[in-house]
Amino acid sequence: MKRFLLVAVSFTLHVSISAQSAIPLENAGATANAAYVAKDWSKAAMLYEALVQAHPDSGRNWYRLGVCLHGGGRNDKALAALQKAQALGAPPQNVEYSLAEVYASRGEKDLAMQHLAEAAKQGYAQPEQMTASRDFEALRADVRFALLLEQARHNQKPCEATTENRQFDFWVGDWDAVTTQDGVPAGISHIERTIGDCVIWENWSSLNSPYSGKSYNTYNVNLKRWEQFWVDNVGGMVHFYGNLLDGVMDFYTDEVPQPDGTKVKRHLQFFNQNPDRVRQFSQMSTDGGKTWSVEYDFTYNRK
Repeated sequence: MKRFLLVAVSFTLHVSISAQSAIPLENAGATANAAYVAKDWSKAAMLYEALVQAHPDSGRNWYRLGVCLHGGGRNDKALAALQKAQALGAPPQNVEYSLAEVYASRGEKDLAMQHLAEAAKQGYAQPEQMTASRDFEALRADVRFALLLEQARHNQKPCEATTENRQFDFWVGDWDAVTTQDGVPAGISHIERTIGDCVIWENWSSLNSPYSGKSYNTYNVNLKRWEQFWVDNVGGMVHFYGNLLDGVMDFYTDEVPQPDGTKVKRHLQFFNQNPDRVRQFSQMSTDGGKTWSVEYDFTYNRK
């Protein structure tokens, strides 16, 4: 009997969706998404209303239904749908932002600001959407809006204005590397900021061999140090860590076991000699750092 009731409910929901959208249940999600992306709010709302009936525990569907209802001017229903999405754990930065738009469109400025502030606190990172939203026209002259817009910009690129994350910028560029002692060409390197300016990405190619590699350099805010992860085309991987000391990026490794049973510790330094020249100096130790021998000493000349 219980199984019969479940089948009957499932059949009823399927018929309901087909009746509202004339689209089979298995295709309703893709069709609703297409209408949502196209901002066909009326069609998308109809489809998402059917989907939340079929999947009442989907926070994503409730959230999108709320956005569609708001897009169609049905703000009371939009508010209810967004609150349902919030209760089901939909991404808080998205829900809070949409709630802010609903309240702003209803003329409830302070509530709009409260939800916009919460969206920014939760990591909302689309300042372009904020400035383009017609719902916020009455809010733009408010100093609170300007501050929240700046917070959204910071969320979008958290490393852009951070002092520590800019310490290694002197290495960014295109370089010809030569041996420091006698100026013999050694390699070329393209180094750029990437991933929201949070990573310094090195791309090295040797001139005298097929050897090449890449390093990923980033400031670890939790450990308050720079870290470099070097990988190459012969299966090598080295993890460095350190800090900028007296203008020199100063890296070390732990003692790493070698195939012959020894342990190697490395010391890697980058000297910012002028805007167009950087010296990269690498040493190694097999006695825990008591004595050091030079691995390589390169000077990078900006192209």
